[in-house]
Amino acid sequence: MDEVIYLDNAATTKVDPRVVEAMLPYFTEHYGNAASKHIMGSNANKAVESAREKIADLIRCSTSELIFTSGATESINLSLKDFVASNNKKDNHIITVKTEHNAVLDSCNYLKTKGIDVTYLNVDKNGLINLNNLKKEIRNETILVSVMFVNNETGVIQPIKEIAEICHERNIFFMSDATQAVGKIKVDVEELGIDIMTFSGHKFHGPKGIGGLYIQRKRPLKVRLEPIQFGGGHEKGFRSGTLNVPGIVGLGKACELAKTEFNDYDTKVRIMRDDLENKLLEIGGSWINGDKNKRVPNILNIGFNGVDSDVLLAGLKRIAISKGSACSSDSVKPSHVLKAMGLNDKEAYSSLRFSLGKFNSFLDITKTISILKGYLLKNKETILYE
Repeated sequence: MDEVIYLDNAATTKVDPRVVEAMLPYFTEHYGNAASKHIMGSNANKAVESAREKIADLIRCSTSELIFTSGATESINLSLKDFVASNNKKDNHIITVKTEHNAVLDSCNYLKTKGIDVTYLNVDKNGLINLNNLKKEIRNETILVSVMFVNNETGVIQPIKEIAEICHERNIFFMSDATQAVGKIKVDVEELGIDIMTFSGHKFHGPKGIGGLYIQRKRPLKVRLEPIQFGGGHEKGFRSGTLNVPGIVGLGKACELAKTEFNDYDTKVRIMRDDLENKLLEIGGSWINGDKNKRVPNILNIGFNGVDSDVLLAGLKRIAISKGSACSSDSVKPSHVLKAMGLNDKEAYSSLRFSLGKFNSFLDITKTISILKGYLLKNKETILYE
């Protein structure tokens, strides 16, 4: 495994050793239930609240606005379904985007079976929504707009603050799936005007199985959600169940590290991404998918004209990259994100996602460029579409 160059950090990341170190005592020494009233429970609860403070500090919110979940997918499902149930009125209408993660799209499809009307906004060739189109789609019945902060396949950043302002002018709540944003770029929920936000720890060097749901409580138009899981009143009564203390501690530590090391991460990853991009664009017929300016520094989605990405991936034994979202990697369909951006099937099938992380090195990038260029040159005839 040491020989594999891991460039699939948008799927998941290596847990930072300092995160593991912070978590370990809560498996073996401080293993009390955070809801118990004895000293062991009190120690665990203090660790949970300390982690909550670190997370709140990273995304600039109050600790009372954070709910722990198992990850972004759960947070998305719970918030979308429960928001509709808690804000039920005649002819409810939701607006989202065609390039959203499947957790949002599938949840919206489910809501449609319950009588909720859903509008799916188009994106332009760069993957960005048109704000005027958003304004046109808003109705008197619209209760929520849900737009992904950073696209998981292209890294494109949507105009979050502007979207929030449009929503709030019409007294509509704004939700954002920030799974690919938190820990990667600066996120200030108050400044941006986000009402509901979801995220996962394992996307920025924290553990799997832990994530968060931010629910805005400060503005006059407060988010109203009903409990969605009963059995003890944990997490302010919203999500009952014994807390995953080691995971929460790990998430808190990952947030602390992300904040203190942000500038170093941003500079290093951006330089590596740009070098990789520039060298791969030297390959004839290659192109970038997504806006080149409005994007996170760690994701590069690039197409190679006529190349069958499945065949290419099978041949690159030493490089871990992907065709798109790990959540839909088993699908034989072309990427719904790239299709929504106007690519045809062949172009979408010819595209690959490289996603970098803080544990990648400049040598990783040099080796990747050499291996990929060499493989394409050597196997040019066998990796093309028939």
